[in-house]
Amino acid sequence: MGNVQKKLGEAELEIMQVIWDSKSPVPSNYILKELKGRRKWQLSTLMTSLTRLADKGFVSCDRSTGSNLYTSLIPENEYKAGASKHFLEKLHNNSLQNMIATLYSNKAIKNSDVEELRNFLDELEEEWEDG
Repeated sequence: MGNVQKKLGEAELEIMQVIWDSKSPVPSNYILKELKGRRKWQLSTLMTSLTRLADKGFVSCDRSTGSNLYTSLIPENEYKAGASKHFLEKLHNNSLQNMIATLYSNKAIKNSDVEELRNFLDELEEEWEDG
């Protein structure tokens, strides 16, 4: 998609995660229940965020059943790929190597993470060659 992706705030991303995870349209009270552990929200706060998400084109609201059912309009992997790319460009000069180096030098990732990453890259490479 050529459109510049709008960014989600942290709370909006949590809402989207609930909608993405559910795989089918969900009512607002379901979302509120799922977020209970993380957010001390009133329904009105959630509704404001859902309206904003609809305005941004992230969700659609189906009112035909009498209860508002929310569906994601943007696939999870598509959003995350776009957001990750944006993050790399903005913070790490579009260099994955810079990002890993920064995390590693600040002990934000451990040797075991690097090992895991190395294995993952090897697997990707094999898939690439097989495909």
